[in-house]
Parts: sequence; C-alpha cells; structure tokens
Amino acid sequence: MRILVTGGTGFIGSQLCQELGGGGARLVVLSRRPDCVRDRCGLGVAAITAFSELSPSLAFDAVINLAGEPVVGPRWTDARKKLLWDSRVELTRSLVDYIGRAEVKPKVLISGSAVGFYGDQGDRILDETSAHADGFGHRLCEAWESAALRAADFGVRVCIVRAGVVLGASGGLLAPLLPVFRLGLGARIGSGEQWMSWIHLRDYIAIVRWLIAAPELSGIFNATAPNPVTNRQFTEILSGLLRRPAFLAVPASVLRVLMGREMSGLLLGGQRVLPARLLESGFRFRYPELEMALRDTLTRMSGVLRVSP
Repeated sequence: MRILVTGGTGFIGSQLCQELGGGGARLVVLSRRPDCVRDRCGLGVAAITAFSELSPSLAFDAVINLAGEPVVGPRWTDARKKLLWDSRVELTRSLVDYIGRAEVKPKVLISGSAVGFYGDQGDRILDETSAHADGFGHRLCEAWESAALRAADFGVRVCIVRAGVVLGASGGLLAPLLPVFRLGLGARIGSGEQWMSWIHLRDYIAIVRWLIAAPELSGIFNATAPNPVTNRQFTEILSGLLRRPAFLAVPASVLRVLMGREMSGLLLGGQRVLPARLLESGFRFRYPELEMALRDTLTRMSGVLRVSP
C-alpha cells in the first residue's frame, strides 16, 4: 500500500508513519523540513516539499492529512490566525487540488480536525450530529473539513477525524505539564469543571488504520475516548499517579490576560464528546479510561518515573 501523508513529522504523524511503515506501507511525506523526515518517520520514507513534485501518474491507495500549526501557542493575533488557517485550510485545498489532477484517485482521504469544531458546550453530551457554538475554533475546523470533503467530488471516500486532546509519550499535552506536576505545582484551570475530551495516541493511530481498512465508512468521526473527564478530574488523576499534590488553580482572569480571550477559551471552555460513530462501527478502544491511558503514557515517557500502583 502506498500512502501520502501531510503533517508526518509532527507529534501524531511521526508515530503514525513509523507504525504504517513498519507494517509494510510505502510512505511519501509532505514536509517543510524534508531533512527531518527519515529521522522522525522512518528510513524508507520519501520526502517532498510541494505537491508539484508528485507526478499525476503516481497512484496512492490512501492519503492522510494531518498538517497544521499548533493551535495552543502564541496569541491569536491576525497574523497567527492566518498561519493557523493557511496551514490547515489552504494546505488541504492544495491537497484536494492535487487529488483532482491525479490520474488514479486514492481510495480514501483521512483528514484531521478537532473537537474544537463544537465550541464551548458546557455539560452537553456531543456526538457527530450535534450542533456547534460559534467562534474562531469552530470556523477554522469547519473550513478545514469542508476543504477535505471536496475530495468526494472526485469519487474519493473521505473520513474526517475530530480529535480530542491526544496523550502520547513523544509530545502533546503531557510534555509541558509533567515538570510542573512533578514539582507539586499542578493546577486545575479556572473552575476545573470544563470537560476534556481526550484520546490515547495508540487509539488514534488504530482509528486511522480502522478507517483506511473499512470501505463502508465515511464522513465525520469523533476520535475521543468514550469517557471524557473534567479538568479537575484530569488534574487529580495525573497528580495522583505522580504522587504529588495539586491544590492550586489558575484563575480564568489570569489566563485571559496571558493568552487573550479567544485562545484562553480553548482551556476555559470544553466539549463533552462521545465517539458514537466509531463505537457503532465496531471499533474498540484499548484505553477507554483516563487513568489507564495516563499510566501507560507516563511509563513510556520515562522508566524512572514512579507512578502509583
């Protein structure tokens, strides 16, 4: 199987590429840093910097689109929003344009998105059919998804994967949190009652593979574990595993000053998302509960970390 991947050198993409390559897939990765591709994705992976480098006669069985600048980072200035938009929406439009030119179309396009599509929804339980609350996060995800769904016009099966917070040993949320929590300075965010929809990296990779192998599946899929938690619960479970106190709280007002109102909403708001369509399709999560997911991830991150039994 030959697979084209965008975002292959990122936290999720690099692990996915290593697993797919280890399973015998032939990979081509689009990257702005082609020199890093083999180190991060595998020795047998080919690197390109533009779709124009691909011949229209080159046939891919699947395309996986994970490109995008990190959403949490510098303030959402107009320039930053444009970078977030271009790295997702415009790149996906260029990808679908390439698919349109290809002489042999891929069988499937797996394209990333995020549960930020739903906006801040309080305690409401959300599935793939739920309405959204407006905001930049929703508008970004909606345009990103719409750009990918256009591939269906060329007869390509399209699967949109709306991911929650991804937990893995090589990056993501836990990397910056661990030093703080190990010092006993872990803190809930705001009230701590906002919902966190999360997923273990191994389950995310398994979902992508599941969707590639299931020709009857298409459309929107929530890539979140079936048991979301509140920020307070997340803080308590992580600090408990590390045997450290976590009595502090970061006031909402402080976050709004430091991050700006829009970006701080990512942390102060939440989504209580369920993976209804994946469960209906027969997919089974290896890590359905947060404690088992964190325990596994912490063990992988460092053999010297002592977590509670």
